[in-house]
Amino acid sequence: MEASFIESDFFRWVVLPVLIFFARMADVTLATLRNVFLSKGFGKIVPFIGFFEVLIWLISIRQIMQHLDNPLCYIGFAAGFAGGTFVGLKIERRLALGLQVLRIITPQHSKKLIEALQEQDIGVTVIDGEGTKGPVKIIFSIIKRKDIEMIRKLIEHYNPTAFYSIEDIRIASQGVFPRKNEIKGAMNLIRKVIPDPKEK
Repeated sequence: MEASFIESDFFRWVVLPVLIFFARMADVTLATLRNVFLSKGFGKIVPFIGFFEVLIWLISIRQIMQHLDNPLCYIGFAAGFAGGTFVGLKIERRLALGLQVLRIITPQHSKKLIEALQEQDIGVTVIDGEGTKGPVKIIFSIIKRKDIEMIRKLIEHYNPTAFYSIEDIRIASQGVFPRKNEIKGAMNLIRKVIPDPKEK
C-alpha cells in the first residue's frame, strides 16, 4: 500500500514538491540563522546548525535528482529557498540578539534625555561637540538590541529633533544594561506617558 502510494501520480506531483518545499525552507532558515549567529559572535552553536542544515539539504537535493523530469520539484525547491529566507529573518528579528552602538547627537538641552536613559539603567558617555548650528552633546552607549524600541521612544519623547544612529557590534567588554524586569516596567511607563500613534 505504501509503495503504491509513493509511486502514484498524487505523491509525485503534489506530495513530493510540498515535502521538498518544506525541507528547503527549513534548510535555508537554518542557514540564515547560522549566518546571524556567526556575525553576532555566537560561534558555539553554529556547527550544530550547520550539521542539520546540510543534512536537510542533502535529503531535498536527493529527491530532486531522482525526479529530474518533475518541474514542480524545481518550483518547490526555489519557493522553499524564498520562504526559508523570509522565515529566518523573521525569527532573527524576534530573537533580537547581540549588542549595538548607539550614537545620539543633540543640542545642548539634552539633560532630561540623559537622565531618562540613566534612570533606565542604560550606561551613557557624554561628549561636548560642535555642530553646524552650534554646540551639541554627543551621547554614546552600548545597548542590547532588544532594548532599541524602549530607547527610541525615550529619544522621540525627550528630544525628537536629535540625530541618532545605531550599528551592530560583535563584542563589548563591560557595560551597563537594564535587566528584563526593568525593561518591561520602563516600556509600560513609556506607553502611559507617550501614547502610541498606532493606537489612536
